[in-house]
Amino acid sequence: MNLAVNARDAMPKGGLLSITTELQDCPPGVPTESGVLDQGPYVRVSVADTGIGIPREVRDRIFEPFFTTKEPGKGTGLGLATVYGIVRQAGGAIMVESEPGTGTTFRVLLPVVRQPPAGPKSAVINVAPRGTETILIAEDETGVRDVAGAMLGMQGYVVLVAETGAEAARIASEYSDPIHLLLTDVVMPDFGGRALAEVVRGQRPGVRVLYMSGYTDDAVIRSGVKAARDWFIQKPFTPLSLARRVREVLDASCGGPDG
Repeated sequence: MNLAVNARDAMPKGGLLSITTELQDCPPGVPTESGVLDQGPYVRVSVADTGIGIPREVRDRIFEPFFTTKEPGKGTGLGLATVYGIVRQAGGAIMVESEPGTGTTFRVLLPVVRQPPAGPKSAVINVAPRGTETILIAEDETGVRDVAGAMLGMQGYVVLVAETGAEAARIASEYSDPIHLLLTDVVMPDFGGRALAEVVRGQRPGVRVLYMSGYTDDAVIRSGVKAARDWFIQKPFTPLSLARRVREVLDASCGGPDG
């Protein structure tokens, strides 16, 4: 999705977006942006556009977290970093071919899995844990905000939602009852999750903080999330994984993720 959105933005006057897949046997020593690939069979996913292309000085930095050439408020700089993180977590690699005026092609290589995944070991039905606490959600993406709010509301929580950090800070200041958990995106247009957490903690010292982001744990920590004090969930998440993580945070000792 991130690659397709970037391709669309690179073709403001229209163009052609092509997504193709094929099997590819990689010999040893194939270099990529993320290192040298192991030998073996891979599935290659190519996403190509006929857009404006990428200059060399930009192409060398496109996978850096928080690097963006878009206008303020138009991009977080996490789109391609998210793609990179997902591909690397899967044991694959990503390569880009582009020149100004000639379009761009991203090639994602994912290792082939020969054995089918094991089936369920039992007929146990996973049930999402419920709660009654109050949760303040700060998320600028409407879809994520609405889905997370609906998920947690169905689990019995009282849910307060905010589109920006400033709105979340105002809600925390004006809400008369306790707020037990702040669920916040790391990067938002006005100010980020860490700054919001400090503001809310100044008003409500006992509040727990659960950060969410589409990039990897390491990148979130580098952007200022203190791993020993706060919790983290990576997007995309399922209703069950979010409910479990929220319950884990609320039930944990006051010392943070490490106890």
